[in-house]
Amino acid sequence: YEPLAVKRQIIKSAVEAATMILKIDDVIAAGKTKPPKTPKESKETESKEFD
Repeated sequence: YEPLAVKRQIIKSAVEAATMILKIDDVIAAGKTKPPKTPKESKETESKEFD
């Protein structure tokens, strides 16, 4: 193996891994931001829990 080619592949792999981690982080962050429930939605949820 040529040392330069190996270094290029290492950098390419590291960039791909970092990109995937950031994409996963964005998905997790988007899942945590839910809109607040309205009072009507809260009552419906509570009544369904006891049925």
